[in-house]
Amino acid sequence: MRRIALRCIAGLLGVIAVYFGAAVLGALFSFASPPDDGPQTHEIVLAAGPIHYDILLPASAEVLDAFGFTQRAGVPLGDSRVRWLVLGLGSRAFYTTAGDYTDVTTSAVWTAATGDSAVLRVDVAGDLSAVSSLRRLRLTQDQFEALIVEIQSSIEDQTPLTGLGLTGTDAFFPAKGRFDIFRTCNVWVSKVLKSAGVRMGWWTPTPYSVTLSLWVNGHLD
Repeated sequence: MRRIALRCIAGLLGVIAVYFGAAVLGALFSFASPPDDGPQTHEIVLAAGPIHYDILLPASAEVLDAFGFTQRAGVPLGDSRVRWLVLGLGSRAFYTTAGDYTDVTTSAVWTAATGDSAVLRVDVAGDLSAVSSLRRLRLTQDQFEALIVEIQSSIEDQTPLTGLGLTGTDAFFPAKGRFDIFRTCNVWVSKVLKSAGVRMGWWTPTPYSVTLSLWVNGHLD
């Protein structure tokens, strides 16, 4: 019995090692993007947490108009202190139970890993000029417009979900597709960036994968 248990543990550790190894390789190999030589007039921000990346768009008239429907769900787009719109994909079960990482239940983690409904979280942020840890990218007008369209296309329904919230200013909307260990929030970040013509790795399931891909492709200093 002990030998069987040790084999199971060894097998599980092997699967984990393969997963994270593939995450590194996926970050290193990139799809070519068509060159865009226009002036890079728009700055976006990528904010990394322990397990999750968010995309932050500047609270310009163009962005506020594109995501104006979120104001009906309580996102305070009209607040004069708002400087950024925060967007990120996630697992519905995870967001239902998590006020922060200490609130996450084992069942929510299992559901997120094996397959769950995807949701798009929308929130706002104020002045971030003093935060040096954020990753910043500059895009051309065409890339910026393509990014907005791609993020909008991730939303399944503009009717917000109830019973979800982390900050009191955020809202959640049903997103297209499923969330699982292979299609994570970090994979979504790279997907929407690639759709905007930003060169990224072909598979980036972890925050480290996204960061590594940004560095390999020359997006970080």
